[in-house]
Formats: sequence, structure tokens, C-alpha cells
Amino acid sequence: MPSTPQDPQRSSRRTVLRAGAALTGLGLAGVTPSARAEQAAQPSAAPAASAGGYRVGRGVADATGEIAEVGMMGYGRVDQQAQGLHNRLRARAFVFAGEESEERVLLVVVDTAMIFESVHQAVLKRLAEKYGDLYTHRNVMLTATHTHCGPGGSSHHLLYNLTSLGFHEKTFKAMTDGITEAATRAHDDLAPSELTLTHAELRGTSANRSREAFERNPSDLRGHFPEGIDPQSTLLRIERDGHVAGAVNWFAVHCTSMSGENKLISADNKGYAAYHWEREVEGVDHLADGKPDFVAAFAQTNAGDMSPNLDLKPPTTPADFGNTRECGLRQYEAAAGQLDRRGTKLTGGVDSRLVYIDLSGVTVEPEHTGDGKRHKTSGPAIGAAMAAGSLEDGPAFPGFDEGENPLWDAISDSVIYEASPELREAQAPKGIVAPVGVMNAVYPWVQEQVPVQLLRIGQLYLIGVPGEVTVCAGLRLRRTVAEAVGAEVRDVLVAGYANSYFHYLTTPEEYDSQQYEGGSTLFGRWQLPAVEQTAAQLARAMRDGKSLPIGPVAPDISDKTISLQPGIVLDAPPLSHEFGDVLTAPRANYRPGERVTVVFAGAHPGNVLHRGGTYLRVEARKDGEWRTVADDGDWSTAFRWERYGVAASKVTVTWDIPGGTASGEYRITYEGDAKPVAGDPKAISGTSSGFTVSG
Repeated sequence: MPSTPQDPQRSSRRTVLRAGAALTGLGLAGVTPSARAEQAAQPSAAPAASAGGYRVGRGVADATGEIAEVGMMGYGRVDQQAQGLHNRLRARAFVFAGEESEERVLLVVVDTAMIFESVHQAVLKRLAEKYGDLYTHRNVMLTATHTHCGPGGSSHHLLYNLTSLGFHEKTFKAMTDGITEAATRAHDDLAPSELTLTHAELRGTSANRSREAFERNPSDLRGHFPEGIDPQSTLLRIERDGHVAGAVNWFAVHCTSMSGENKLISADNKGYAAYHWEREVEGVDHLADGKPDFVAAFAQTNAGDMSPNLDLKPPTTPADFGNTRECGLRQYEAAAGQLDRRGTKLTGGVDSRLVYIDLSGVTVEPEHTGDGKRHKTSGPAIGAAMAAGSLEDGPAFPGFDEGENPLWDAISDSVIYEASPELREAQAPKGIVAPVGVMNAVYPWVQEQVPVQLLRIGQLYLIGVPGEVTVCAGLRLRRTVAEAVGAEVRDVLVAGYANSYFHYLTTPEEYDSQQYEGGSTLFGRWQLPAVEQTAAQLARAMRDGKSLPIGPVAPDISDKTISLQPGIVLDAPPLSHEFGDVLTAPRANYRPGERVTVVFAGAHPGNVLHRGGTYLRVEARKDGEWRTVADDGDWSTAFRWERYGVAASKVTVTWDIPGGTASGEYRITYEGDAKPVAGDPKAISGTSSGFTVSG
């Protein structure tokens, strides 16, 4: 069984980790104050709302889906099929409520590539079954960290399931169960709390991967980001009885430190930042029962053109593991470094608004278009530049390029746009590869009715956008909302990857460059002005205390899913072995910094996903008992699966012994489930021989 927070060994481990963090984790490399005036900052004007403090609830839950023989979501590569697990994917939830009001908002940050409408609908339905109308479209914001190394198959729209051979019910259920469980835990954890908002600047952690498009923007946008990046690191601090009980950080950087060559499920840099703060600094045991003492989420904002690969070259495996950790540590250090800053104590309760808009036909009024004319969006279309992928983070299909694609540009100019002047007005100069709006009439490929949301937590405003927003597009949205509600721009953030997914959102000027981001702005040149117009409506309604009709809610298309992935037929042990046998034993002795490798006769990990549990344990012998010191959610471990013959499986467990590990006797155990010819999978296990770690 996993050790509990009262376990003496775990308590000792927590003390060591805290000490290590104090020595190494707070160097704040690359972090500088955004302004010395921060300490004297006055709260922004807020609409009339409930006075007093807040009640805040926190929750974290496992949301890991399938880890083997499932296409991974993010890079769009058919060959990136999962072969194991590096660290678990988690959902972290926060309920914010006025202390004297029933008004509340629920924010969930999930280690996944995107929140698809399928997940959004399922979670809202589950919450309604539990809580009635307490949590609804309006006040629930589900956001993704955008890791590119999670399992695919959770969407009901076909485009996003191509690399996973269709819809995967097990992964979908694991994600929705995890999100709902985290939300339930946050609801049950509501308690009086104080909220403080701080800002800092973090450099050396992101680079603009689309500088050619960025430079086309007007000077008032470019001038706000002189280095081409958004360095703002924003921290929402949750305190109870004078102690920090949780934190949410927003910083703009893609979760693409792990490469497209990697085959292990990974939460990438933002997942590592959260894991590090919770587990390695605060000693949270994610397998323990009860409420954690601390929950940290690292959320996305306008990260559309922000790459973690500072040399603007795609990462490579295995170097990407170190890059992921470094990028995550920098985000953690920036956030933890803000704990000692006074910042702005939030007041004024919470509020929320959400509307759906049909982006395939929005009329945008002149005040938002920039040229004084009325324009209209069109049905979605994939550009040739989108097919190329981001050349800096992970190329997609050969034969395509960012920028000009002469063949597709010529076909669009001479055929597609000649046949449809309306499409030309909305989509040119995009070289169209796939008119998915037309394809939607036959089968649902991409979503067209999308949600745009605005949450307020005191003086903090979050604009929920269902996609990947560039820093300049984000700034336009932030300025629009800030002006409407009377807030400071730094206190208005884009919450990207929220509630659904419509790909990218660029400024019209960036769109004209047709880099990857522009080619992925599906609804054309006027997509940002359409979203900006909607954000302005939400902001004015919130300012004036008015409600808005929800609009054309996206339809439920769960009955149209396709699943082509072959099922698991049978598990059998290798010839002359039993399940759980050790095929490769550990050495007798190791030192910290070395890797322990054990190979077991195992079974397919897709039989039972062990959500909330683990496939492996590293155990230490203490006082005559074996106690867990690491599991498959830890950075130091990895679980690799490979098929052996027709029905047999080899499971390789590795443990990179951390520095400072106590000397003593250790062993590694494996927990799996084997599928017989008939009936349910049966639990199996294996245990290595003991080995010594000596400092």
C-alpha cells in the first residue's frame, strides 16, 4: 500500500525535498519583477458584487488514459503510438465562491492536449447530475495545458482522431472521470480563503516561433512585446489561516518540450512544474487518501506562437526529458518566487458569462475589423501551412511548408476562390488544402459552434478561448475586455485551450503571412475580430450585470463516433514463464544518479488503466516493512511496454535514483492485469529481488 502523509519516511522525504528546494529551486533564473510599483499596486475598479472574502476549494485527480497502442495527440503523427508512461496526467480543479454569496466559478486545468467539446459536454452533464444547476456552461471553465504527449481519441470530431484510429472510450472515460473527480473534491474542499494576485516576468523560457508573422503586426501590438514574447507570469495565490494552500500560474509557452519521437505518455513542462511543486517541494502523495495540503496548477494563456525550444529547432529524444524538466522548473521558480510579493488582495466576489457563436458565419462590425468595414467569417478551411506543422516544434506532413505553397495557393486562387468570392473575402490568402466546412455536411470533422467565456475572480479576468491564441491576438482581446470593464491589462488574461477546440487564433496581419498559425486559423482572416466582438459583448454584460442568451450550443454528436482500433484479444506470458516473472533482474548495488532497470513478464496495460493507482512501485525496506517511495507518477520512474511475440508482453520499469536517496535496501514491483480468452482481466504482479542503494 502507498505510504500516507503520516508515514515517518514520507515526512522525512518531504523535509529533505523542502530543504533542497530552498537551496536550488528559488534561484529564479530569468525572473525579474514586472514593475517596482507592484508592491504599491491598487486594486482595479470592479463591478458591484458581494463584499468580503472568498471560499475556495481545491482538488486534484488522475486523468490518465491509455498508455499503449494508442496514437498520441498533438503532433499529428501516425507513427507516434504510445508505448508506456513517464508521468501521469492530472486534472487540478479550483472552486472560487463569494464568502457571502452562492455565486461561484469552477476552473479546471487538465494535463491534456485539448479540451474537446465532447469532454466539455460530458463533464457538464456529470456535474449537473451531482449538483443540479450549481455548475453550468456559464461558470465552468475547463482548460488544457496542451501537452503533445497524451493519448488521443477523446474527441467526437473525426479530424482529431485520425492518428488514434478513431474514438477511444477508455481514454475518454479516464479524462472525464478525472476532471469530474477533481471538481467534486474541490467542491467538497470549500473553505474561507484569501486570494492574492501577483505578476512577474519570466525570460529565457519561451521564444517566438513565428517571428515573420509577428513583425507584420501594428506597432502598438509589437511595441508591447519588444522581444517578441509575452514574459508575464501571473500567480493567483490561495491562503488559509496564513498559509499557502494552493496556486494557479499562467504563463505563455507551448507544452512541446517533449518531442514527436517520444513514445511515453508525459505531462510535459507544465505538468512537471505542477508535479515538482506538489510532490518534490510540498511532499504531496498523489496516491494517498484525503485532501492534499497543497494544489498547484500551471495553466496556459496566449501561447499560440510561444515555443519552449529556444533554438527554434524541434526537440529530440532523449534530450527532451532534460529540456522538459528545465522549462518546468523555470515556470515553477517564477511562480514560487512570487509567493513573497504582496501583490493585490482580491475583493469583489466572482462572476461569469459564456456564449456560443457559429464561427462559420459571424458578421463582424467595423469597430472590430480595423479597416472600418463590415466583414464576415466563413466555414472552416485547413491551409497548406497547417499541414506543414510548426517547423520549430514538430513538422507534420512532407511536401508542405509554412508561408507560400505554390501548388495549393494556385489551386485556391484559380479554382476555389473563383468559385466562391465569399470564401475569398474570408479566407484569402490561405492556400486551402481541405474545405472542412463542406466536409462537415457529410460527417463532423471539426467544430463550428464554439464557446467564448469570461470569468471574473475579484480583479482577475479570464477570457476563455477554445484554441491557441498568439500573443498579439491575445493582447487585442485583453485590451478590449480591460477597456470595457475598467481593469488593468495585466489583470486580464486569455485562458487558451478552454472548453472546446477550434485550432488557432491570429491577428489579421499575422494571418496574411500564412505561417503555421495562420494556416490553422480555420475560419479565416476575420476570426479574431469575430471573437473580439464577442468578448466585448461578454465584458459589457458583466460590467452592467446583464445576462446573455447562450447562443447556438454545439450539438451532441456522440452517436457518430468511429472506433477502428483493434481490441486486446488475449494476454499470455512468454514461453516457459509466468506472469510477473522477472526477466531482467536488477544489480545488487547502485548509487544515487544511476538507473535501475527491471524487466517483467507482463500484460497489456490497456486492460485496466489503474487510474488513481499505479503500474509500478519503488519500495524501501524500513523497520522490517516495504514502503513505497516512488510510483509511476514520479519523474524518476518510467514504465515501458512492448509486445513480445503474438500475445506476450514485456514490461520494463526504470528508476533513476535521485540524488540524496537514503542508503538502504530497495525493490521494484509491477502491478498489471492479464486478459484471458474469456472473462474479465485478472490482476497480476511481480517483484524484483532486493538491491542496495548506498551514498
